[in-house]
Amino acid sequence: MKAGISNPLNLTSATPITSKSLSIMRNLPGIKSGTSQLLFAVAAAWLSIAAFSIAQDLPPIEPPKPMPTSQSDATTLHITTTEVLVPTLVEKKGGGVVYGLKPTDFAVEDNGVPQKIRVQEEMDTAPVALVLAVEEGGASVLEFDKLAKMGPLLDMFLTDPQSKVALMGFDSRPHLLCDYSRSSELVNDALTHLAPGDGGAAILDTISSAVDLLESQPKEYRRVLLLISEERDHGSKHTKEEDLIKKIGGSDVLILSVAFSPALAEISHDIKNSVSGSGNEPPTTSMLSTLWMLVQAFRKNVTKEVAQMSGGEYTTFTGDKHFQQRVLDAAKHMRNRYLITFSPSDATPGLHTIRVKTTEDYGARIVARANYWLATEP
Repeated sequence: MKAGISNPLNLTSATPITSKSLSIMRNLPGIKSGTSQLLFAVAAAWLSIAAFSIAQDLPPIEPPKPMPTSQSDATTLHITTTEVLVPTLVEKKGGGVVYGLKPTDFAVEDNGVPQKIRVQEEMDTAPVALVLAVEEGGASVLEFDKLAKMGPLLDMFLTDPQSKVALMGFDSRPHLLCDYSRSSELVNDALTHLAPGDGGAAILDTISSAVDLLESQPKEYRRVLLLISEERDHGSKHTKEEDLIKKIGGSDVLILSVAFSPALAEISHDIKNSVSGSGNEPPTTSMLSTLWMLVQAFRKNVTKEVAQMSGGEYTTFTGDKHFQQRVLDAAKHMRNRYLITFSPSDATPGLHTIRVKTTEDYGARIVARANYWLATEP
């Protein structure tokens, strides 16, 4: 600065110049108008050069990245005429599994037509991708204490070191609580901190989202949905029954349902009564009427129907011990299934009904996939 001019701001060559500094400098007392204007012009020029230099050094501004979602990269498997997977459990009356069965020991029908089948020699040994979906809405808060103890039970599903688990919660809408992890610790911690939701139970929307999340996993994984909820949907806004039937029927996801309370009557019996006594009875026993009946069943007990349709199991519980046993049974039965495959002899698009039986009567309970959806060839 010029001699004779005081420096009340203590400016040096390293002092940053700001608009506030300029304003102060412009109104310094004791500085002549011409000198003040000259000083202001020099400082303004200095500020412009500094700002340009800083702008040159800064990296370009990037647009904000979207939030990651479980469905962004999901690929939906649509069964065409290639191969249908039929997980099949053959369980003795006492609870043991019938082992060692060969393709000649099974008979599989697709819409009543016998199929040529293949049976994997070993039981299901693939790593598991598990999605645990738990209801948080309505009266489900009464079950939170049971869910908080699920950590050790989940480990029964994750015996393979490559297996992984994700956690979804839902009330009137589904949401991801924990993304996939090979350890059950994160999921167990989230289960001990569940928050009560609203009064909804968007089961249809949740199953649809869970199937998308599972199908994002590599094909070598066995994809399993463990659903813990009430039996009827309340509040799904984005998924219709028919759409979910198509999605489940076109995927290889195994659904295991553990419901809060038992149904008052068998769904199949209710549907037969409603069909025979209604004025909109389907004209024939066709794919269309089968779909219509399945939609009605979804509305009565969706958790039971999705399990049976996929080849999984549906069960209920009332207390802590019953709940733990139901989950343990689900984990055990998941691994003790024969993997039967066949290429459909009838390529008619739509809902197909599968029937699996053994050629010899072992007095066993057979749990197998009930339906699949054959998509139109692209």
